[in-house]
Amino acid sequence: MRSPGKRPRRQKSGRKRVGQVSYYRHHGGWHIYYRDGNHQVRRRAGDTEESAAQVAAQVNAQLAVAAPTLFSFTPLSVQDLRRKFLEHHEHVLRSSLATVSRYRTATQHLENFAHAAAPSSPAHLLDGDQFVRYLRTIRIAPNGHNHCAKRPLRDKGIRFILETCRALFGFAARKRHLPPYGENPFAGLGGKKFRVEDAKPVFVFDQATELRLLQAADDWSFPINFVLAKTGVRVGELVHLLVEDVDLEGGWLQINNKPELGWRIKTGRQRAVPLIDEVVSVFRRVIGGRTAGVVFRKEKFRAEDCPLGDASSQRLTREVDRRVTAAENGAALPMNRMAEAQLARTVWRDAGAASSDRIRCSFTRLTTALGLENATCPKSWRHTFATLLQDANVDPLVRQLVLGHAVTSGRESPLGMTSVYTHTRPETLRREIFRALGLWPAALSHGRQWAEGREKHSSLGTGESTKP
Repeated sequence: MRSPGKRPRRQKSGRKRVGQVSYYRHHGGWHIYYRDGNHQVRRRAGDTEESAAQVAAQVNAQLAVAAPTLFSFTPLSVQDLRRKFLEHHEHVLRSSLATVSRYRTATQHLENFAHAAAPSSPAHLLDGDQFVRYLRTIRIAPNGHNHCAKRPLRDKGIRFILETCRALFGFAARKRHLPPYGENPFAGLGGKKFRVEDAKPVFVFDQATELRLLQAADDWSFPINFVLAKTGVRVGELVHLLVEDVDLEGGWLQINNKPELGWRIKTGRQRAVPLIDEVVSVFRRVIGGRTAGVVFRKEKFRAEDCPLGDASSQRLTREVDRRVTAAENGAALPMNRMAEAQLARTVWRDAGAASSDRIRCSFTRLTTALGLENATCPKSWRHTFATLLQDANVDPLVRQLVLGHAVTSGRESPLGMTSVYTHTRPETLRREIFRALGLWPAALSHGRQWAEGREKHSSLGTGESTKP
């Protein structure tokens, strides 16, 4: 019986210590406790006392030399990590909307995998190899169109997903959401060493097939395909061309970013493309007497349906600002970039701009009718243009400038530092491109005939049928 006035003895907690770190049994497992600066850290260390003692010794050694400890990070779920990664690209880096959209699609596969495997598991415990096996089993609809027949992911698609996930976990490491001594689970996956065995074949026109397609095109699709073939511009760049971007007298096409109109070049690199005389003639017929507005209008353009059909870039910008302001007045929060871009697309629509999807469908119908089954995308024109420059031995720096690619330097370039000190003059650019395009004169001759097909020049998209 306890004597009156004596305090009861405290039971032993079973807590043990290794230097600055203690470890103890709690809720069926073993945990460690230590102070990292002003922060108290409690973490589960294992299921046995032996494993807890080993972890405690490791953390104590790290504290002794002021190194980041094993637990000096904030674990996140894959869902939360993905959200932070996309917000970083959206609001901090200001990556293009197309890039953010591709990253969102690629990382959605990772979130789906993590949710099915272990919804509450932190991201740093994810197994990269298991995720690759998962990607090999799923079937997707090409280009996100749910009405298309589903197919397995191609190797290039898997490689892009893995590269994006590697960047995602690199971001997590920089933001201290991964163990400081842990490896990126996607290190060594993807990249140039990833074997690609089922890549979609790239179609490149030759002189004969180019002429066949151009001769089969109608008055709406001919100038579009001809300009794509002879300038190497992207379809997205072509549909966002304004009349003021075309210098018919000087023979230059300016590919400019238009952030005020909700559009940006894929790589963000503005450039000037020289126009051969035949392309200038085609532009003159397409533009007609207009001094403003989009260059390539929709196929069945009607002025009454397009109130901004002849609007200048300044007027289009004011209209975008007006619509954004009107939308924000009725909203609790300011609009994000995606919502602003969607509003800007309505302005392009009201200006009568041709649709990229409509151009792709028109191209596919033409190639199918001609039996060119492998030519499924108008990007083939860009591949053909680049290949023609290669055939003409055009300087690599000129090719990079005209196509809008990053000009490589240092170890990445065969010219080394010479590429940094080399500056291409406009007259050199023009001479080289004209020389290369002159290798295929048949299409140029057909372009001249089309441009001179009618005495009265009319703007594109009137809905009239005028086969050359």
